[in-house]
Amino acid sequence: MLSSQKNNTLMGGQGYIHVYTGNGKGKTTAALGLAFRAMGRGLQCYIAQFMKGLEYGEILAAAMVSSYITIEQFGKKSPYHICGEPDEIDKKMAQNGLNAARQAMLSGNFNIIILDEIHVAHYYQLITTQDLLDFIAIKPINIELILTGRYAAEEIIQAADLVTDMREVKHYFQKGIVARKGIDR
Repeated sequence: MLSSQKNNTLMGGQGYIHVYTGNGKGKTTAALGLAFRAMGRGLQCYIAQFMKGLEYGEILAAAMVSSYITIEQFGKKSPYHICGEPDEIDKKMAQNGLNAARQAMLSGNFNIIILDEIHVAHYYQLITTQDLLDFIAIKPINIELILTGRYAAEEIIQAADLVTDMREVKHYFQKGIVARKGIDR
C-alpha cells in the first residue's frame, strides 16, 4: 500500500483530469502508455474497462506487472460495437465498474485511475452525466484521473484539465482488415 505522503511526493501533490476522446484509434493506447510510464516511476494504476469483456492484450500485459497495474473489466464477452443496444445487464455492469473505480480511487492504494471507454458507456446511457460529474467531484487532489472513449460529453470536457481529441484520418479497418492481436486488441 502507498501512503498519501508517498503519493504526493511521487506526483508533485497535484493530480489532473485527462479526457481522451474522438473517432480515431489510440485512446485506450494513450491511457495505457501513461500507466506504463507511471509504472516506471513506481506509481500504482487502477484501470476499469467499461463495455469490454474480451481478452485484450492489455489484460495479459497487466497480469505480468500486476504489482503496479490492476485492470478489471465491466462488460460482456462480445465487442460492444457489434453486440447491439445495451440492456439492463450492461447497465448493471457499468454501475458496478463505476463503484469499483470509486472504491479504488478512494482506497489510497492508487495514484492513477483510468476509466477506459467510460464515454461510450455514458453515450449508451449506462452511466449518467451526473454519475461522472459526481465521480470527478470526489477525486482526491493527488489522484490522476483519465477518462477514455468516443463521444465525451461537453460537461466532462469542461471539467477536464487536459483533453485530446483523436481524429481518424485513415484506418486499415476501412479495407476490411480485422483487429489484430497485439496491435489492435
